[in-house]
Parts: sequence; C-alpha cells; structure tokens
Amino acid sequence: MKVGYVVLYVMDAEACRRFWIEQVGMIEKKRTKAGAFSIAQVGFADQDFAFELVPLEMMKNNPDGLNLGTPSLCFHVDDLDATRARLVERGVAASEVGEHFGMRNFAFSDPEGRWFAVTR
Repeated sequence: MKVGYVVLYVMDAEACRRFWIEQVGMIEKKRTKAGAFSIAQVGFADQDFAFELVPLEMMKNNPDGLNLGTPSLCFHVDDLDATRARLVERGVAASEVGEHFGMRNFAFSDPEGRWFAVTR
C-alpha cells in the first residue's frame, strides 16, 4: 500500500490549482470530470504524489459523512479485494469494494472515524 494522493476539499478549485502550479511550482497531473465539476490533481513533475483538489460544492450532500475540514488520503494497491480482506481480518471497518467517480475502490476508517480511500 502506498500513498497515492491527498484530497483537499477547496472552496475555489481553480484558484487553488493556479496557486499550486504558478506559485509553488507543481504541474497538473490529471483532470477528471464528475458531473458539472472538474477535479484536478497537481503535484511535482518528478514525484508520484499529488493533491486532488475537490470542490466543496461537489460535496455538499456528503453522503459518506466525511469530515471535509481535513484532507483525505487515498492509497494505491495492486489488489483491492485482497487488501480489503486483510484489513477486515485485522478488525478494520471497511466499505465494500465498489465504483466511485469511475474508479474501483473501497474506504476504511481509523478509530477516530476518519475515512481513507483505497484504489488500484
């Protein structure tokens, strides 16, 4: 399991994208559409790590009950099903593997109720 990216829930996704690119020196690594919203991933060109800038407006219904005041971590793994099974065996609360925003993934929570995404 490795950290893939950190989700930042932002008021103005475009202003944040410009900040990280123009002022910090990152590049846009990926852009996806989620309905009417655009989600950019930004990071340094020589690193796999990225920030995913998710508009708060997109999360207004927040069906998963995420704490939008804190970043969310997304981990990348080779085998979602085996990783989920291993976590559950160890007593970790985990959602079923499913599809979310066009990616197959699942989520798990820590003892304080923070949720973390796992994707392939």
